[in-house]
Amino acid sequence: MAGKFQLRQFGDINLSDHFFDTLKADYPGNEHSTGFVDWFHKKTHERKTALVFEDDEGIGAFICLKPETEKIELEDRTLPAVDRVKISTIKIDNRYRGRRIGEGAIGLTLWQWQKMRKNEIYVTVFEKHDGLILLLEKFGFEKAGKNLNGELVYIHDRRRLDYSDPFKCFPFIDPKVDNAGYIIIEDTFHDSMFPYSELKNTLQESVGLSVENGLSKIYVGKASTVPYKIGQPVFIYRKHTGDGVKKYKSCLTSYCIVTDIIRAKVAGRTYISFEDLMSRIGNKSVYDEAQLRARYNFEANMNVIEMLYFGFFGEGHNVNMDWLNRNGCWPNGGYPTNYMLSRAQFEQILREASVDVENVIID
Repeated sequence: MAGKFQLRQFGDINLSDHFFDTLKADYPGNEHSTGFVDWFHKKTHERKTALVFEDDEGIGAFICLKPETEKIELEDRTLPAVDRVKISTIKIDNRYRGRRIGEGAIGLTLWQWQKMRKNEIYVTVFEKHDGLILLLEKFGFEKAGKNLNGELVYIHDRRRLDYSDPFKCFPFIDPKVDNAGYIIIEDTFHDSMFPYSELKNTLQESVGLSVENGLSKIYVGKASTVPYKIGQPVFIYRKHTGDGVKKYKSCLTSYCIVTDIIRAKVAGRTYISFEDLMSRIGNKSVYDEAQLRARYNFEANMNVIEMLYFGFFGEGHNVNMDWLNRNGCWPNGGYPTNYMLSRAQFEQILREASVDVENVIID
């Protein structure tokens, strides 16, 4: 059931796919809402695009965004016409429940919203779609009310971000950040965990998030201590293991926010049962259960770090070890994961990677 998200023109999407049956039923068209089929045909004529996940069973997810400056009519009030982004359609097939495709879909959507630099993004959803509502609330959307078509209206506003929870403020970083760290991942595992590291820097040019790669990532380390804290940014360092000069081949590709730290074993002493550990890791690790059990049984130290994939640098923007060393951002001796970057160094590296810092770290 392998597949990935792609940006597709409406004219290349099969409207007859059974995936769209519920959307056709929910939106037949009335005085307050355009019918889904008529809307789809209009978008086809306008040569618009949508974000689509498709596998060998057909379409599994569909998202369409549009900028708009219209009023939002609610049952009890009217929200003024401002420049905002609307998720005009979002649907994730039930067969992907529990497989984190929804997390990846929301992440792609919010990355695009960030690039569009609009203060608000909103979506309408019927109350029966409780799974989608839970996902929206997890990522910081707040209920504004109900529109005249009987749908709930959920809005996310970058001017009112909840930085106490990395999911709710995604993809914006807490302006109170004071330092950051490094997590070193060998190239083989890195390329499965972080699929955007070699992609173009804009969503329109290239999209390739596979269903197995949601935004929550698991790193399993051997160190006896963990220098990070929950809420702290960490750069992902892709360690080159092949031929060539490593200081040019090894590089930073992405950045995450630490969301959980699990001390599983320290100096041979277990602090959590393997069953509880697996329950917390879930399906977020590139390691399978047998590999994790082997590490749990035979390694003296086992620390698990859960991270939320906040951003990627993209093709041509990764920052190699040589630059880090020449610019005072790499330790002279000692292991890099114990090295703490200052706020100034953190921003310096982001700028070297062509990240718009003022659009990532906002008050």
